[in-house]
Amino acid sequence: MAIPAQRDLVAARAAITSWLAAQRPSAKEVWVGELAAPGGTGFSNETLLFDAGWTEAGRAETERLVLRVQPSVYRVFMESDFESQYRVIDALGRSGQVKVAPMRAFEADPSVLGAPFFVMGWVPGEAPADVPPYNEAGFLVDMAPAQRQELWLSAIEQLTAVHRVDWRAAGFGFLDKPERGPSGLAQQIRYYEEALEWAAEGRPQPVVEAATAWVATHAPADAPTELSWGDARIGNMLFHQGRCQAVLDWEMVSLGGREMDLGWWLFLDRFHAEGSGVPRLPGLGTREDTIAEWQSRTGQRATNLEFYEIFAGLRFAVVMIRIARMAEEWGMPSGDMETNNPVTHLLAGLLDVPPPPPLVPPTV
Repeated sequence: MAIPAQRDLVAARAAITSWLAAQRPSAKEVWVGELAAPGGTGFSNETLLFDAGWTEAGRAETERLVLRVQPSVYRVFMESDFESQYRVIDALGRSGQVKVAPMRAFEADPSVLGAPFFVMGWVPGEAPADVPPYNEAGFLVDMAPAQRQELWLSAIEQLTAVHRVDWRAAGFGFLDKPERGPSGLAQQIRYYEEALEWAAEGRPQPVVEAATAWVATHAPADAPTELSWGDARIGNMLFHQGRCQAVLDWEMVSLGGREMDLGWWLFLDRFHAEGSGVPRLPGLGTREDTIAEWQSRTGQRATNLEFYEIFAGLRFAVVMIRIARMAEEWGMPSGDMETNNPVTHLLAGLLDVPPPPPLVPPTV
């Protein structure tokens, strides 16, 4: 389910052209090509692709650009700290510590496109698809197992590059939310407690409520405050010739810690295989391979994975509630999707609590 078209692309092209010209006052003949709004770009961001050009100092220049707009029609996440995403990606790119898209500009004024947005340079590559799951269709299926292993190792390399970043030295203090707790993990737990209340709006969520209670009583007391990418998975990476070229989608970035990312990575790996009813592709690193490679590259033992995988399931389940509600609001019947979906089934298994009834396709 892709995000429906949210704007008039002809009017948006004119607005972006005027904005770009203002960003480059010494440039002449500024132009913006036709905008493309790619399908399947996720549930929480509007993305526009386009070529742009100008003449400056007598030289013509062109660049392929990507523009992401802060959610305004419907929010999947309780808070959209949009500028923080830009600041994190920009700082990481300037440092060279993690492969990210080159950031070009942030625009806070909503009058241009109706909401703040940022612009980044286009990076060549392809991300494994969510729908259909990459274990079933797409470029990974066409690879030999040895090629998939090379891609997987490159992905783990960039995942652990995130985890080697010193958040204080990088100037990421703005991610600290002490009003929610004394540590990055405590802040994330409190955030998702609030997010569940916001998303559910009083409707019962048996599995997610059980997970929330379990997480509250099993959180590791000594969890370090460290940078966490948040939505850590190969579907949020661009690959070219078997190598990761960019780490994408930082809207869940926090100081929840590196092991929180590993738990999310493992849970999402299960979701795209077991949760989708398809076998994993050979070469994409087993659970044991992933843990061992992560530990080797970070120099840290993964000592609380049961907690972090259940917490991952809780976080994803809250997102699924919002996606189900979004579908309903856009006239796409979702049946009992908000309480009964592959995420809640996997999460119930981890918690050893009664699962929802067998999945029922929504009626149209």
